[in-house]
Amino acid sequence: MTVPRIFFPGSVREGELCELGEQTLRYIKSVLRMKKGESLILFDGAGWEYEAAIKTFLDDRVSIEVLKKNRIPEKAVKISLFQALPKATKMDFIVQKATELGADRIISFQSARTVPRLSQDKARGKISRWRSIAQEASRQCGRADIPEIRGIVSFEEMLACSEGQSLKIILWEEESKRNIKEILRDEKYAGANDISVVIGPEGGFSREEIERAADKGFISATMGKNILKVETAVLAILSIIQYEKGIFGGLYYGEVR
Repeated sequence: MTVPRIFFPGSVREGELCELGEQTLRYIKSVLRMKKGESLILFDGAGWEYEAAIKTFLDDRVSIEVLKKNRIPEKAVKISLFQALPKATKMDFIVQKATELGADRIISFQSARTVPRLSQDKARGKISRWRSIAQEASRQCGRADIPEIRGIVSFEEMLACSEGQSLKIILWEEESKRNIKEILRDEKYAGANDISVVIGPEGGFSREEIERAADKGFISATMGKNILKVETAVLAILSIIQYEKGIFGGLYYGEVR
């Protein structure tokens, strides 16, 4: 039986007790139907996991004893996903699946052809929701870390966020010379340990935007002849990067309860 995992955004030592709030209490008792003394794993979203056991149920919280503290090893390759803000609730799906596929940063941005234009209040609400989705997806898929979710930025700010990255790729449907496979297998980028990938809106990027990205060191790449939906492109490119960089072996398949 898989040991349940619970997010705990704090730091504790072995042998210490920590208390989880009412929402977690309801989840442990009503959903998981756990009892005193049963085991669970806490993860802090920053790379630490804690083997723990239920100590006491209280009226509005649950007391947990930490038995062992484990540092999860750093990943060999870190991936930053820059996604032009898509229509409707597509970004919810993208955040969830990008988290499962190992993205370390997920940053949404406005491009020339981006359709949604959000007020500050709506943008804050969206970002809060995406962080919650990333947290839950990390719990479900067995990650000890949670990807960084930043605010909705401009195209220029997005380009600036990629400064210092070893390999920077922007997908463009009009690119005909360079494909993802060739770029990732180029000896020039064999040692790249931080990769940025940019995916445009439903209407694609303008040529001017591609030129501005190229000035900042981005390589435009094609995913083939088929035009993919935004959310499909995310799944495809992250899967390709994971496969080509040999890090799929560290991912867990199945659902962690």
